[in-house]
Amino acid sequence: MAIKKLKPVTPGMRFRSAPTFSEITTSKPEKSLLEPLKRTGGRNDQGRRAMRYIGGGHKRKYRIIDFKRDKAGVSAEVKTIEYDPNRSARIALVQYADGEKRYIIAPQGLTVGQTIQSGEGIAPEVGNAMPLSAMPIGTIVHNIEMKPGKGGQMARSAGTYAQIVGRESKYVILRMPSSETRMILGNCIATVGSVSNADHMNESLGKAGRKRWLGRRPRVRGVVMNPVDHPMGGGEGRASGGHPRSRKGLLAKGKKTRDKKKASNKLIISKRKK
Repeated sequence: MAIKKLKPVTPGMRFRSAPTFSEITTSKPEKSLLEPLKRTGGRNDQGRRAMRYIGGGHKRKYRIIDFKRDKAGVSAEVKTIEYDPNRSARIALVQYADGEKRYIIAPQGLTVGQTIQSGEGIAPEVGNAMPLSAMPIGTIVHNIEMKPGKGGQMARSAGTYAQIVGRESKYVILRMPSSETRMILGNCIATVGSVSNADHMNESLGKAGRKRWLGRRPRVRGVVMNPVDHPMGGGEGRASGGHPRSRKGLLAKGKKTRDKKKASNKLIISKRKK
């Protein structure tokens, strides 16, 4: 997977850098694994705007992803590597030996024709899903469960991964993508390898229109608003706006927002680096 720089034949292409999509093997998704995806436009059940800067965008269908990887003991063959408009990572269509098809998040290095498995007593190879306690220290993992059986919740976006750095009784110590070090129950399942499309962070949309195609409306800075609209608004000319804060007055740039009494605080060994 690489990033290509386009010739500046139009103003929008001058600043655009796009993925090559060289790893994509098909453009037609599996129909049985598609669901309708209704857009809200940032409106709530009363039709009132609850979120700003949301609206428009290309029509999409949701791909049903298997985050649980709970089909243990049955091998699956990778059929395709596909683009998913709903996430930054690539997805892979796998077909199990009994004929069932599922989508999974494609790890880096997964290829069509490769066989993957899930469960205990298997090799810690790329694409295999198994309990954290069964993996050797130093293993790179993604799609990590926080509660056994709930499905993967952490390290799912493009290029992300966590690393097993130790063990402590029934827990496994992980270094997270944020550099935080924390404990996870050893019987939680994770998938070996890092998430595909690591070059996603180097993409440049190139023009405002591409942002609109993604369903994102223009974002307005608080400092250019009026005092009635934002705490940082108002002033004569280009006023700085004082200390950065949110629209509701919550301080930004360093104020801790995590609950001091949160139950999982005891599982965090070292917090993320600033």
